[in-house]
Amino acid sequence: MKMIKRFSPAFISVLLLLSAACAPNANAPSKAKSSSPVVVDNAKDTFVVAISADQGTLDPAVTMDNSAWKITYPAYERLVEYDGSSTEVKPGLAKEWKVSKDGRTWTFTLEEGHRFADGTPVDAEAVKFSFDRLLKIGKGPSEIYGIISEIRAENPTTVTFVLKQNFPPFLSTLAANYGGIVNPKVMEQEQNGDLGQNYLANHTMGSGTYQLTEWKKGQYIKLEKNPHSLKKPSFKTVYFKIVGDPSAQRLQLEKGEIDVAEGIPVEQIESVKKMPDVKLLQQPSLLVDYLYINTGKGNPALKDPRVRRAISHAIDYQSLIEAVQQGYATRLRGPIPKGLWGHDPDTPVYDHDVEKAKSLLKEAGVTNLTLDLLYSDNKPWWETEALTVQANLAEAGIQVKLKKVAYATMREMIDRGEFDLCTGVWSPDFADPFMFMNNWFDSRNFGLAGNRAFYKNEEMDRLVRKAASINSKEERIKLYRRAQRIAIDEAPYIYLYQKDFLLPIRKEVKGFVYNPMLEGIYNIAEMSK
Repeated sequence: MKMIKRFSPAFISVLLLLSAACAPNANAPSKAKSSSPVVVDNAKDTFVVAISADQGTLDPAVTMDNSAWKITYPAYERLVEYDGSSTEVKPGLAKEWKVSKDGRTWTFTLEEGHRFADGTPVDAEAVKFSFDRLLKIGKGPSEIYGIISEIRAENPTTVTFVLKQNFPPFLSTLAANYGGIVNPKVMEQEQNGDLGQNYLANHTMGSGTYQLTEWKKGQYIKLEKNPHSLKKPSFKTVYFKIVGDPSAQRLQLEKGEIDVAEGIPVEQIESVKKMPDVKLLQQPSLLVDYLYINTGKGNPALKDPRVRRAISHAIDYQSLIEAVQQGYATRLRGPIPKGLWGHDPDTPVYDHDVEKAKSLLKEAGVTNLTLDLLYSDNKPWWETEALTVQANLAEAGIQVKLKKVAYATMREMIDRGEFDLCTGVWSPDFADPFMFMNNWFDSRNFGLAGNRAFYKNEEMDRLVRKAASINSKEERIKLYRRAQRIAIDEAPYIYLYQKDFLLPIRKEVKGFVYNPMLEGIYNIAEMSK
């Protein structure tokens, strides 16, 4: 599940309230609960995925959660789409586009023939409506698109976006779930000025290959083919079946009752490998795990880069990966992970060197250093990770006091800077180094906005801000690489690992393509048995 990275606790509370508000209504799919096991027909033209928990809102203008995106992504189309396994984009609803020299005006030409599930054509007015609606709702995705100054439907097949300033990642943002185009007829379902939010919380109204046709809370979510889709998928029906018990998922996978088991923890992956009719897909993801070092508001000793370098040298990275992820992870080399453009394979890393750590502490004149390490149970591996870090730093003479709190409390403490060290995960919303370099290092983003190290460096600010304001990819890469070297030298974060993508899937399932930008999302329109 993707962390909601840039938003305040108050905003998260709004999302939780919205999910709670998704009460049954006359138009909602069935939500009857049942304590008996759910059995669905897993025929050749049916795809069944076992997920661990039910969903919240499915409104693409609201949700920032990958677990909901697996439902909505195949139900909506976007102006552009990710190209197979690549982080680059290809035409979607838009067959072509152009951008002005100053980077502020983007004009898209739509491909004709696309229709919403009710048969209504997708046109420029629908595109304009979708983004206007998103901005009016003002939830999570609106922060990304706050850069938009104006949207114009020039004619039925031409739509123009005018930005307040040049924003090079703009095209990539349109391939994210919140770029989904919504049928303007959703306004017929509006309640009390909610712009259809209550309805789209548990329905879909897109032009994607599939549409939501049934949702039995606590049991399953059912998708069926959009009869007006231009694609001809092999799967007529897709079930996302809620199976909370990992052991039950394993058994159902082995028996062929499900095609995919999403909820099997790494500790039980070896048992999956022994199943004759199951394969384990494994690839590096863009989900990174790291530690924040509070350089601004934490222990005063952490203001000294030598102390931060000492902490980085004290970590036994490979042993930590084995202990925490059973080896199913890759050492993170710098702020930008491997697989995303801008990654620098030559970025220096901190080797595990306890004596070097002790030497740096001595050089900094620091003795008897005691730090707190903040974490929660939001990620099942954070407990082991915190204990491993505590043991590693003890070898270098640094005492670490573990501070475990509720996740909501943890986020509030992060935003206020009430910690010395803190566990963290991050994954990009769109395929651009901006997601890591500008969020993590720009001093404008202290706290939950991304710069959770409360790190400030004027040269770093200059580099990442310039990189975010020019269109030349080559020049941006050069700027981000210079910024990465500063980041390594100044060590405001400890870069631990990229978590591997692991997917236990039946061998008869063909055509799945993993895209690191679409974590937990299936290209079901191209898959078959």
